[in-house]
Amino acid sequence: MERSMPQQSAADPILESLEAASKATWRDFVEVTKPGINKSNLFATFVGYFLAAGFTLFDWSTLVFTLLGTALVIAGGCAINNFYDRDIDPLMERTKTRSVAEGRMKPTVALWYGIILTVVGMLVLGIGVNLLSAVLALVGFVVYVFIYTMWLKRTSTLNTVVGGFSGAVPPMIGWVAVTNSIDLNAWALFLILFMWQPPHFFALAIRKADDYRRAGIPMLPVVKGLKETKKQTLIFTLLLIPSSVLLFVTGANSWFYLVCALCLGVIYIALAIKGFYTDDQEKWSKQMFFYSLIYLTTILLVIMLDVVITESIAMLTK
Repeated sequence: MERSMPQQSAADPILESLEAASKATWRDFVEVTKPGINKSNLFATFVGYFLAAGFTLFDWSTLVFTLLGTALVIAGGCAINNFYDRDIDPLMERTKTRSVAEGRMKPTVALWYGIILTVVGMLVLGIGVNLLSAVLALVGFVVYVFIYTMWLKRTSTLNTVVGGFSGAVPPMIGWVAVTNSIDLNAWALFLILFMWQPPHFFALAIRKADDYRRAGIPMLPVVKGLKETKKQTLIFTLLLIPSSVLLFVTGANSWFYLVCALCLGVIYIALAIKGFYTDDQEKWSKQMFFYSLIYLTTILLVIMLDVVITESIAMLTK
């Protein structure tokens, strides 16, 4: 007598996801959220908050909710990025050991993990901070996941530039958490991060061109070559000067910030110009990548230090 085959339960996919989740370690759940990217974005968020709040409006509870909500939304977007890029990540040295790419975490687990983190992050911002901060986070998430990851990353050399939009949103969230408005200062913070990102990622793309070529990702150096990449790198480093000066023009920062921002920008431009006269592309791209990190870290620190100096002087002269 033949035994009837057991019918597959509708709950099986859920059970499979739970089983897969149990195989992934806690490190995999951290790694899939790209903590390095998250930390740098949270620093920018804090700077935006501190610039708006100073000593007078600084509130620890608002800051905690701002950073927590932003971190969760960014983590959610990165987890979904890992889910979507599971076909190309194994083709690149830089990404082939990611948990989803190596099969340590099932794609469905990464997807639902990302969705849950994003929703919780939105709620934290919307309820704990203000609605506008949640809207900004949502815009950054949509650009990163749908426009960059799912569309432009695989189809256009504009992927780096357009993707930079989402990376420039965090300091705006910090500013909006205090002011509940998007003014010229918020846009100045946005522009600094937005103009900084193409030179930063162009330098990385030059160094990892073979990786991107193997994965079929149309990064600028792969599609249009070094000359065009260097040209666009110079354009964006030049645009960083007026973008950074805006915070002085609005009065958010003082002369100390202006001098530091101009010095940092001039060095960046000089390095970009150097690229047209060097034969050692590897060395130059490493220098550009390394300095891009120095530039961003320093200018964000200078923004905060300028606030500390200005407000301290104001308090002492009262």
